Amino acid sequence: MNNMKKSLLMVGAMVLLNFTASRVFAQVQDTTKKTTTTTTAPAATDGASDVVRALGSNPDYSTALSAVKTAGLDSSLKTGGPYTIFAPNNAAFSSLPPAKLDSLMKDPAKLATVLKGHVVTGKYAKADIIKALNAGKGKATLTTLDGQTLTLSVTADKKLQLADAKGDTAQVILYDLIGANGIVNGLNGVLAPK
Repeated sequence: MNNMKKSLLMVGAMVLLNFTASRVFAQVQDTTKKTTTTTTAPAATDGASDVVRALGSNPDYSTALSAVKTAGLDSSLKTGGPYTIFAPNNAAFSSLPPAKLDSLMKDPAKLATVLKGHVVTGKYAKADIIKALNAGKGKATLTTLDGQTLTLSVTADKKLQLADAKGDTAQVILYDLIGANGIVNGLNGVLAPK
């Protein structure tokens, strides 16, 4: 009788162990499926309907979006193109002296001049920038909407830098916010026109 009890207990323990192992395995599979689904769901590859909406798709660039609208550039950037906006992030605008930023936001014409110095004709996604840098042996020159020159180069610490004709620089810190008529790349500084 003792052996029979031991056998029944052993069978019961095996069934319980098997049932528990199945549930743990099922939970691990479910977790893996959820993780896979989350990580493989990329942002929309076709992008926003235009480059201005692409700019608005990232909250770190809300000041740049507001500036584009204040300067009246949003309507022209929504059509035509393609354009690449090298947009200063919110922290870059915040680093300007408050009086200067306030003055720019109250003068749409002057603000438009500053912003046009951040927009070039053509789509320059990260891959296109790399091609241009390779072709230019480490430098690439772009022309802004208002005819100024911007120079892309790689710094000693392997960061992409954008310089204007005056020598003001900013680093590219975000790539490829895609709109139907252009690309937005983010900067950590504001370039002032000459």
